[in-house]
Order: sequence, then structure tokens, then C-alpha cells
Amino acid sequence: MCIWHFYWHALVNIEIDIDSVDRIIPKKKWTKSKLLSIAVGVVLLSFVIYRVVFADGGVKLKVDRDKIKIATVAMGQFREFIPVDGTVLPIKTIRLDAIEGGIVERRYLEGGVLVEQGDTILKLANNNLVQSFIREETQAFILVNNLENTKLNLQRTQFELKRRLIDLDYDIADAKDTYDRAVKLKTEKIISDQEFQRIKRGYDRLVDTREIEIESQAFDTKNARIQIRQTEETLIRTHSNLELIKANLENLYVKAPIAGRLSSVNAEVGESIQMGQNIGQIDDMNGFKIRAAIDEHYISRIYEGLKGSTDLTDGRHSLEITKIYPEVSNGLFSVDMRFSQELQKGVRRGQTLQINLQLSENIEALQIPRGSFYQTTGGSWVFVVTSEGGAAVRRQIKLGKQNPRYYEVLEGLDPGEQVVISSYNGYEDKDRLIFN
Repeated sequence: MCIWHFYWHALVNIEIDIDSVDRIIPKKKWTKSKLLSIAVGVVLLSFVIYRVVFADGGVKLKVDRDKIKIATVAMGQFREFIPVDGTVLPIKTIRLDAIEGGIVERRYLEGGVLVEQGDTILKLANNNLVQSFIREETQAFILVNNLENTKLNLQRTQFELKRRLIDLDYDIADAKDTYDRAVKLKTEKIISDQEFQRIKRGYDRLVDTREIEIESQAFDTKNARIQIRQTEETLIRTHSNLELIKANLENLYVKAPIAGRLSSVNAEVGESIQMGQNIGQIDDMNGFKIRAAIDEHYISRIYEGLKGSTDLTDGRHSLEITKIYPEVSNGLFSVDMRFSQELQKGVRRGQTLQINLQLSENIEALQIPRGSFYQTTGGSWVFVVTSEGGAAVRRQIKLGKQNPRYYEVLEGLDPGEQVVISSYNGYEDKDRLIFN
């Protein structure tokens, strides 16, 4: 008010000076004094506007206190959690792949039923495999017959050798007697030297014949034994092939490898199934695991054994990471988790669970509850309620870790202070909130 009084007094003084002169001077329309007065007025008006609008808290906004949410800054136990979504899967899933190809001849079970280990699910037909089995079986019979004949021939040859040796031994003994007598007769010169040599050559021939017969028989026996061994080895391989084909024929019956739930059967009667083609799967119902997708931002902080928790109908259950899949797809990577204790009530395959994954142990930290303000400020500033409680002032802060309930406060706030944590939509350019 004093400034306005000074301004009015200056104008009055100017008029008095004009009236007191001896000579009347025509008044100029824009004098220096008048321009100066206008400038002073503009400055004063600007100052008043600044005091009204910008002073004492900058840009203000009146808000209804009942429509905002206020929380208190406090020290407490803090653990960093991140929420992730997980899908319930069986603890083990066995793929049913066709070991042998063929045409679906019969379908015994439908998807969704419980099966026991060894239950037949499908029967395939494969004529080529049957014909191969018949050929191998025939070849096995031929080899068995050949082997038996070779063994019989060997025995027959051995018997024949014995018979010939007996005859030769008899002839040799008889020739030996003749030879011995001939020696005496030659000494006494009763027989001629020519006759003696004939008797001797006959005896020597029989002896040599016996030796050759033994050698020949040994050679034949050796060859026969080699043939027997080769035939036996071929027969063993043929029997192995036969057993393999038998097993392949048995594989035409697709059976359940474990007990569980047959989740699907992807084959129809008359359909051609290729070797290795998947025709279904069986879920092991003895337990469940959780397959969770996590933002790649946390990949360096995730390890096997990391704990988590989820809420089910019978309460909160602890989880533990058992396997990490490092491949990143669309900014996410996957982990497998198992329940730390046996479930009292069942969960269903494919069910989605929200999991709180624990990234740190308990620490004592300054914290504020989570709120919608974070979406606007990114945790860089908040409105802090003044000590009088009638307003909230904008203040720069720094937040750290977070969990589903709280933010860790690193800088800018003290325990006991109150902050606005509801949405800041429309507050982005405000410096002070005035509570109605």
C-alpha cells in the first residue's frame, strides 16, 4: 500500500508544479514524467502479480483431501520382491513318440484319462516290418539246419576216420609181420632182394597212408570247426536281428511309459504315422512345477535356489527356482520353480499363479507404500505434506529397491513425514497442493 501511496503523491506534485509557473506552457501529450510513471506502474503491477501467483510455493492447486491418498514414511523390515506370472505344469511330461512308423490300426484310449504304466494306447500296422521278421526268421531256421548238418558231417567224418585207421592199423600190423619175416628170410637168403624190397615198400606205404589220413582228417576237422564257428556267429547275429525286429513289432503297440494323465492323443485310425512322430504326451501327476517368465532386466540376479511365494486356496506356499532357461525372447526369459512342501490341495495344469520372487534378504530401510504417483514421477519426486497439514509441497527424492507393497527410500525423506501416494495426473507442473 505504501508503494501505491508514493505513486499517487508523485502525480499530485507534478500537477502542482505546472499550476505554479508564471507562464502557461501547453502540456505535451507524452512527457518523460508520464512515461516514467507508466513504467513504474507496470513494474509495480508485475510485482504484485508475482507475489500473488508465484511467491510462497510457486504454482498452486487446490485439491480435495478426501480424494487423495496420503501415507507415512517409516523405517521397517524390507525385502525386494518382483511379481511374476507362472503357469502350473506337471513335474514331468513324457512325450509319446512313435518308435516305429505305421498305419494306426486301433486306438484304445482317448486324451484326458488316467493311465497305468504299460497300458496300450495305440496299435500300428507295418507290413514291411512283418515281412522283415519272416525273412529273418526263415534265415535263422536255415542257419540252424546248416549248423546241425555241419556238426553231423564232422562227427560222421571222425567216425569214418576211426574206421579207416582201424583198417589201416590192421593192414599195417599184417604188413609188419610179413616185413619182419622177410628180413629173416633175406638174411638167410631164402628170398631175393627184389621180393624183400616189394614187401618193405608195401609196409612203408601203409605207414605213410596212415599218417596222411590223420593229417587229412585233421585238416577236414579244422575246416569243419571254422565253418561251425562262422555259422554260429552268423546265427547269433541273425537271432539278434530277429530279437530287434520282434522288439520293433512290439513297438507297434504304443504303451504308456509311466503312470499319469494322458493329456492328448494326436492320431486317428487309418492315419499314417512316421517314425519319431509325436502322437501325444503323459503328465506325471506325482507333483507340479511352475514355469515363470521374468523380465531380462533381472537375469543377472536370478539363480537356482532363489526363493519365492504364491497364494493358493489353502494358504501361502514357498517356491524355489530349480532351472533357468537363459534364452531371451521378447525381453523375457523363463525359469522352472518347484514347491518347497507337498501341496495339500491340488492345482490344475495350465493354471496361472502370481508369484512374488524374492531378490534380497530382510534389511532395515526407510520406506513408503507403493502408489500410483510412481507412474508420473518415476520415483524422482513426491508431494510432502507440510507440518501444518494444510498443504503438500513438491520435493525431489531418490527411491531404491521395491517390492509389491513398498518402495525403499534412499534420499529426500525422513521417518514420520507424510507423502501423497495417489495418482499425480494433472499435478505434473504444480509446486504446491492446497488441501480443501
